[in-house]
Amino acid sequence: MVDVTGKDVSARSATASGRVRVRAEVVEALRSGTVPKGDALAVARIAGIQAAKRTPDLVPLCHPIAIHGADVDLRVREEDVLITATVRTADRTGVEMEALTCVMAAALGLVDMVKAIDPAAVVTDVRVEEKTGGKTGHWTRPDGAGEPGEAAEGGGPR
Repeated sequence: MVDVTGKDVSARSATASGRVRVRAEVVEALRSGTVPKGDALAVARIAGIQAAKRTPDLVPLCHPIAIHGADVDLRVREEDVLITATVRTADRTGVEMEALTCVMAAALGLVDMVKAIDPAAVVTDVRVEEKTGGKTGHWTRPDGAGEPGEAAEGGGPR
């Protein structure tokens, strides 16, 4: 584990995103609130927040830090659900892993909720979009990288 004792405490945040590709029947069920297992978007949101708080239990050598805020947004689109998570802290190390874990758990929670409708749902394009704070300051995914999955549109499995 990296020793962060000498690092300054600073406000830090990280935003990650990913998507779950689903069939049209899932999109309709999510929009109409008719997913058989219940409110899939609410379950996914809570799964993400819980996972962000438990990241050090899941990712080896990840520092246990206080999570001061976690927001999870799930946007139902025509062929997928876009998940965006922002995690915040004031600590000696960043929260990129917490944001990524948040997105992955939200995606897995959503897959679990809709698997009866679409057992072939695919989690894809999970990545860090932005981070702030710490010695390196502000970082944003370079321009031209596009929205998650943009390069894969029209191609690839599914």
